[in-house]
Amino acid sequence: MTDTDSLPGLTGLVRARTHLGDFELTICTDGTYRLDGGAMFGVVPKTLWQKRAPADANNTILLGLNTVVVRTGKHTVVIETGVGNKQSEKMRAIQQNQELLPQSLAAAGVRPEEVDVVINTHLHFDHCGWNTTLNPDGSVTPTFPNARYFAHKGEVDHGHMQYDRDRVSYLSPNYDPLIANGQMTLLTNEGIAKNPEIVPGVSVELFPGHTHQLMGVHIESKSHAGATEHACYISDLIPTSAHLDPTWVMGYDLDPMTCIAERKRFYQRAIPEKWLVLFTHDHHTPMAKIEINEKGKPVAALSAG
Repeated sequence: MTDTDSLPGLTGLVRARTHLGDFELTICTDGTYRLDGGAMFGVVPKTLWQKRAPADANNTILLGLNTVVVRTGKHTVVIETGVGNKQSEKMRAIQQNQELLPQSLAAAGVRPEEVDVVINTHLHFDHCGWNTTLNPDGSVTPTFPNARYFAHKGEVDHGHMQYDRDRVSYLSPNYDPLIANGQMTLLTNEGIAKNPEIVPGVSVELFPGHTHQLMGVHIESKSHAGATEHACYISDLIPTSAHLDPTWVMGYDLDPMTCIAERKRFYQRAIPEKWLVLFTHDHHTPMAKIEINEKGKPVAALSAG
């Protein structure tokens, strides 16, 4: 892995860059934002979680907004699009997000018009915000004009229901205009089971719990030596490297017990097969391989290489 945070002129806009076989992976950022630490760690006592994620005076912790750009040689794939520019002034003041993804993509040399695939693991506001751009006149247009967008139909249906539990997380302008203009393809459980591949080397798998249809994104490519290398953007099943303990689930998770079971299922493959795990909300450790420490707990390896 090459961390480009310290390279001249990038000022942290490109969080990391590495090669996975013949593919190039670049982690861009929509900046950081702050959420309540208690909500991010659920029933875990603050005396434990604050050792991994220090809280400020308001009990909020710093989180990243990581977008992964996959260049396969034939396709340019974007996984997740951050918070975007549709937050109200009140929410922006509370969460302190910066709306940096367009600048980050430019710093990484990625033009919006060259992106041909966008994948949303789910449709919470902090994962699909730059799917579309809010213009000064109040109109909303696709940020990636030539892309096919992919999301789960169940996520759209759930968002439209506007349940009291999580309606603030679903913002219609992030996805409904793309459905209306035909750019967004809605996946189903049955469709994913039959054909999870979005483009060659990039596929999706259901990891329910945080939401009912949360998808992880698998990336596979062969190295020049012929070995297959594997990475997985696991999204909010494991939002940061501080959440690797199977039971350290979030208050935001719709089904915490399912999250625990799904994390264990994920580790059964990711650890022995040495997958590169891409974290959606870890600003400082956006990617790592996972190993078991001397206490039998999953931890981020010192090097993702």
